[in-house]
Amino acid sequence: MTRKRTHVGAEPEDLAIIKEAATRRGTSGAGIIRQGIHLAAMADRVWGEPLFSRTSEGSGRTPARAEVRDVVADTVRREADTEGATA
Repeated sequence: MTRKRTHVGAEPEDLAIIKEAATRRGTSGAGIIRQGIHLAAMADRVWGEPLFSRTSEGSGRTPARAEVRDVVADTVRREADTEGATA
């Protein structure tokens, strides 16, 4: 991938932290900054569908694995039935 050069201002304290992290990781400060830019960009990326688009009512307690499996299966079946009815 071709990189494009840009200039970014940073506080001296932040640059010191970046330098320490780069030394610990055995990489360059620029690599740490590139990774930070990538993580920040991905954190604000808008995806096609929300991560948790399906919801179901619950009791407020952590359900057992079998309960989760059953709720998910029921939800998928219900959605498939709804899609089949509208097709």
